[in-house]
Amino acid sequence: MMPFPSMPRAAAASSLQQARQRMAWLLLSPALLVLLAVAGLPLLRTFWLSLSDAELSDLSARQFVGLANYLGEGGVLNDPQWWEAVRNTLWFTLLSVSLETVLGLGLAIMLNQRSRLKTMLRAAVLVPWAIPTVVSAKMWSWMLHDQFGVINSMLLALGLIAAPLAWTADPDLALLTIVLVDVWKTTPFMALLTLAALQMVPADCYEAARIDGVPAYSVFLHITLPLITPALVVAMIFRTLDALRVFDLIYVMTSNSRATKSMSVYVREQMIDFQLVGYGSAAATLLFVLIVLITMAYMTLARRRMEGN
Repeated sequence: MMPFPSMPRAAAASSLQQARQRMAWLLLSPALLVLLAVAGLPLLRTFWLSLSDAELSDLSARQFVGLANYLGEGGVLNDPQWWEAVRNTLWFTLLSVSLETVLGLGLAIMLNQRSRLKTMLRAAVLVPWAIPTVVSAKMWSWMLHDQFGVINSMLLALGLIAAPLAWTADPDLALLTIVLVDVWKTTPFMALLTLAALQMVPADCYEAARIDGVPAYSVFLHITLPLITPALVVAMIFRTLDALRVFDLIYVMTSNSRATKSMSVYVREQMIDFQLVGYGSAAATLLFVLIVLITMAYMTLARRRMEGN
């Protein structure tokens, strides 16, 4: 009696992999449907409104205008204030994310050291991140006030400045001031994610380096940094997404100032102040497209770099 031919291992593995993928999609489908309903439908409605001349006073009395809100003579892409908002947002994102990554990495390394006060220090570091953004923005606005702010008082007492500075009103200082406030608030977030990655690094790597007498900076460059790079990339992507859509911090501290106006503030100004829902929806759609493109480019470059290493 001849035995039945056995299925090749490769075919069996492929079939098992396909079954796992089908099960994964089946388990993810409820969450994907909810995400589509919560995020997808509002995005589609925003895009549809961007193709009309809808106004906030009467959304029903709108007419289809095609791409006029984007490319027309008075469209978003032909508005100098829009490009100023894009520039401000990109500068804010670049400066804040870079500083938060570097400071968060240093803070995480400090918190990863053995100490009896480790738990208390970690809790203290997370306090700025736990404060709501609107509250911290208002708090810093008072502290940075040019007349009665404590920051100017301290700098005057130390002789570092000769006269009070208008931190949030001076166009040359406003954007940098907002970046520093954002760094103060969000660095703990970067430190927390980085600290989690540091604690996943195998202790054997450090023990072998210590026995071989490898200098501390070489251990950091050739062991620690490569192993935590994937976590750093994820943290930077999260922060980039958050920074590109920044609104509350800038609006509370400087309102509609052209020196600091972000793309989200520009969208709010068009929709609420000017009641141009169609025009504002076009700006919001462009903001969404820009965030998607930057995130895809970010992830592609990071993946290529990690594969190259």
